[in-house]
Amino acid sequence: MRPARSKIGSLEEVCERAEAARRAALTVALANGVFDLLHVGHVRYLRGAKAEADVLVVGVNGDESVRRLKGPGRPVLPAEDRALLVAAQRAVDHVLVFEEDDVTRLLLALRPDVHCKGTDYTPETVPERDVVRSYGGRVAIVGDPKDHDTRALLEKLRR
Repeated sequence: MRPARSKIGSLEEVCERAEAARRAALTVALANGVFDLLHVGHVRYLRGAKAEADVLVVGVNGDESVRRLKGPGRPVLPAEDRALLVAAQRAVDHVLVFEEDDVTRLLLALRPDVHCKGTDYTPETVPERDVVRSYGGRVAIVGDPKDHDTRALLEKLRR
């Protein structure tokens, strides 16, 4: 198993790794998220995503993106730390940090066979579903029910 830090790369580096996987006849999945305060729901989501393909790439939202999506006080951990925590998961093969609020650019660059989203979505509500379908990929809903929430965990810690 590779050290976690070596799993982290730029979009260009991760695209090269994904292309090498495809040349070896392996399938590629993309999962994404904030992963602020990694919890059991995240671990199950990543395991579920890995079950969809041979190689799992994970996009971690950058700090500015998290602030826009989650509001003041977030993220709790900086992007480099969150990326390293995600990369330390056995299910994860490659990690990159992205600054956009959605993964459209990553999908178009990586063209993963499968785009994995959590159970708070359905195949019809995945925002990028048309992008994935445009290049022949598929959407998979993975992980356990959304009973684990970073916002609720932070609130519990504040009390």
